[in-house]
Amino acid sequence: MTNSVGKDEGISFRIVIPEDTNVTLSGTTVKVEGPKGPVEREIWHPGVHIQIEHSDEGNEVVITTDTQRKKIRAIAGTYASHIRNMITGVNEGFFYKLTMVHAHFPMQVALTKEGDAVAISNFLGERKPRMAKVVRGVNVEIKGKEIVVSGINKEAVGQTAANIEQTTRIRGYDPRVFQDGIYLVDKGVGIG
Repeated sequence: MTNSVGKDEGISFRIVIPEDTNVTLSGTTVKVEGPKGPVEREIWHPGVHIQIEHSDEGNEVVITTDTQRKKIRAIAGTYASHIRNMITGVNEGFFYKLTMVHAHFPMQVALTKEGDAVAISNFLGERKPRMAKVVRGVNVEIKGKEIVVSGINKEAVGQTAANIEQTTRIRGYDPRVFQDGIYLVDKGVGIG
């Protein structure tokens, strides 16, 4: 996957674009479109170049650097991972599964009418519900004691799952005794 060219010449990463996926570059924005929808992201750093190469075997996204400095190599590798995640997202999607644990007070979890937040009621007997923000483009399903967060943008899906999990963090109590909360139990590629 990584081709080192020469000591002074830099490094390059090649990412194969699947047939049913379209990748376009416009300035510093990379847009990936696939069967599940489009995802776009602003990607730019001095010394890191992104281009699309067309050949008989297939199309590839090529990320090259001017130098082999450690920081520039790390940034190029990060950008390659972002583009791979975008391609995986528009083809298969991502999911995070969370589970509700309550020993003291049975909590109720529901989506708001607008669908932009998850309301967690009766958490440790609190009167006011706790709200967890749902990032735009993410689907949240509540099935009994299980919450499934899914979508095509890996960062948005992960952030929504983290928002839900962090909303039920307990402060000021012994976590060995008060184990109530919503916890991440599984994550992966696909619909879960």
